[in-house]
Amino acid sequence: MKDYKIILATENDRAEILALYDMQKGREFCPWDEDYPSNQTIDFDLSRDALYVLKIDGRIHAAISLEEDPDVDALECWNPNLNPSSELARLAVLSDEQSRGLGRIMLRFGMEELKRRGYKGIHFLVNKHNIKAIRCYATFGFNVVGECFMYDQDFLCYEKEL
Repeated sequence: MKDYKIILATENDRAEILALYDMQKGREFCPWDEDYPSNQTIDFDLSRDALYVLKIDGRIHAAISLEEDPDVDALECWNPNLNPSSELARLAVLSDEQSRGLGRIMLRFGMEELKRRGYKGIHFLVNKHNIKAIRCYATFGFNVVGECFMYDQDFLCYEKEL
């Protein structure tokens, strides 16, 4: 793989990130629609230093966010012994770069960043029919601790100690 760097996104990255998000919309198992993620989502992430991008030769190939979502945090399946815990969200990889390991690189980075910020655990939702994502997460040893229905989809609830 070419040399890459993962950095905090900036305002200058907005258009490229929106384009990356837009190319995910309508893909099988992707709950995103014309309203989400949006400029407001990027505003929220930028305001919290929570949006990271992977760049190769100055071009964004992937993005991930450190999420704050009270609805997901409130699910009863999460292990209270892993608090404080946080969520990774909005993992997106360029269509022509998928299945080449960039998703795993971004997940590994996100977990390391959460740990650096003092979190003890990580949790997130995965569409229960998204075999590609499930395979990706399996390499990290996440536990499936429950299921839920949110955002008009059935999800598996994944959790792991950092």
